[in-house]
Parts: sequence; C-alpha cells; structure tokens
Amino acid sequence: MTATMRRGLLDDWPAVQDTGSRWDGSRVGEEQGDGTDWRPAVDVSERGDAYVVTVEIPGIRAGGVEVTMADGVLTIQGSRHDAREAAGEKIHRSERGRGVFQRLITLPSSHVKADGTKASARDGVLQILVPKAPAAQARPVRVRVRARHSAVS
Repeated sequence: MTATMRRGLLDDWPAVQDTGSRWDGSRVGEEQGDGTDWRPAVDVSERGDAYVVTVEIPGIRAGGVEVTMADGVLTIQGSRHDAREAAGEKIHRSERGRGVFQRLITLPSSHVKADGTKASARDGVLQILVPKAPAAQARPVRVRVRARHSAVS
C-alpha cells in the first residue's frame, strides 16, 4: 500500500482546533479520565470545487449537531449523552465518550462561499461541503505560443 500526499491550499493553515471551557476550568479536548469528554474524529479534504469535512458523530441525530460558517471558520458543536445514566442504570465500565464538543476548522475565508455551505448526516457520519469561491477554483489557462518573438525580454 502506498500513501500519497499532495500539497494543497490548506497545508499551511492550522486546520482543526478544539475550543471551549468547562465549568471546572479545564479545556474541552483535555482528557478527564472519566469517559465524559470526547472529540469526534474529523477529516478535511479538498477537491477542485469545494472543501469536504467529514465528522464521525455516532449516536447523535442530525438535529443534535449545530454547524455554522463565519469568517472562514467552520464550527461544529453538539453533545452526546448516555441514556443509561438517565435511566438510573449502574454502569460498571464505560469507554464511549460523551458530553459536549466543539470543533473549529479554519478555512481560508477569501477562498470559500460561506453561504453555499451544506451538511448532511447518515449512519453516524456528518459530511459538510464548503464550496470554493470561483476565483479559488483551479482552472486551466491556454497560453498562445507565437513564433519568432521572444516572450521574455
């Protein structure tokens, strides 16, 4: 198996950040050791016409996650709770994360059409499509070649 890496527009941006504070002063994304903190996995990819953000959100309905786009920052936030706790069930071991999360993905604001952002969720996977502004989309440029004239002077 061969891994191929291509450099793209996002290579120099700090793409994914975890932010937010809890009531106890710790930051969202810090390990608590009690299974109450979790961060859904995020993939960010780029294609010719858009950026594609894929987020694993098992156990969360589409209406339970909020997605916003402002000033080149895509914000994904929501929460996942364990229904067994609410039912008063005694839990002996829990490895599945739960609680509130927030993910921030910085995209180059001059290269996106924020108002065209779309999201869909299916089978525990959220997919967000952020279209590129027309000026940021790669397009071929035909260069006319002339005989007998120097193009560089």
